[in-house]
Amino acid sequence: MATLLPEEFVVYAKLIRELTGIALDSSKAYLIETRLEPLLRELDLKGYSELYYRIKGDASGALARKVIDRITTQETSFFRDSSPFEMLKFKILPDLIDGRKKTLPPGTKVPIRIWSAACSTGQEIYSILIALKEVLRDFSAYNLRVLGTDISDFAIARASRGVYPPGEIVRGLPKDLLDKYFIPEDGSYRITDELRAYATFKRWNLFDDFSSFGRFDIVFCRNVAIYFTDADKKSLFERIERVLERDGALIVGSTESLLGTIQTLEAKRYLRSVYYQRKL
Repeated sequence: MATLLPEEFVVYAKLIRELTGIALDSSKAYLIETRLEPLLRELDLKGYSELYYRIKGDASGALARKVIDRITTQETSFFRDSSPFEMLKFKILPDLIDGRKKTLPPGTKVPIRIWSAACSTGQEIYSILIALKEVLRDFSAYNLRVLGTDISDFAIARASRGVYPPGEIVRGLPKDLLDKYFIPEDGSYRITDELRAYATFKRWNLFDDFSSFGRFDIVFCRNVAIYFTDADKKSLFERIERVLERDGALIVGSTESLLGTIQTLEAKRYLRSVYYQRKL
């Protein structure tokens, strides 16, 4: 196994931050080694400096995207930390719909626009859609749009397919929901076409401008900003706040807090969870 030298770590840490926004200190040198070693073998390269210059010389960007796929954490599961989904079903969604119905003309479809900003391999998006289906039952009365973005090509490809092996299905997904919303397929499980039709997936770097996506009623941005510097975290959530509807809600990870980060957002608690809304 090739060893990442201290001077090589410095240039890789800079490269990884440029590519992904992830800030790594020297204690994470092992992470670069373990995740990029397979790429060295795949390309038959002797060391990390050789790989670095190969990345820099690849005008297509394909090799950089391979690095992104390997460095980014794709740890996820269905209904990961169930509390936000309970909050979505029983607090955020009912409040949003009740408020909209008071202002919309009778018979108008209620718009519900949801963004999973770091959707990984799609489990969060499909968990959101399952939660919505369990509460709303019939989507025909709603103008529903659900967007999932991730920086990883690999993650977006898997999310778009919506097919998961049994080992990933059993993590967080009750059997009754599996039976209702998934179809067995070649030893794996595929999300139903009905739910898949409401999800759009797009490869996107959160450090790029996302104002073209339009505005959202609910944004999930969980467990991604924890890898950023404080300045980058502040910049990200300021830009998310600008695409959040006035009555919209932002949901972050259970260990994350925006206290003192974004002055225009206030924390609101529901049972064991917290969400953020614009200050009135």
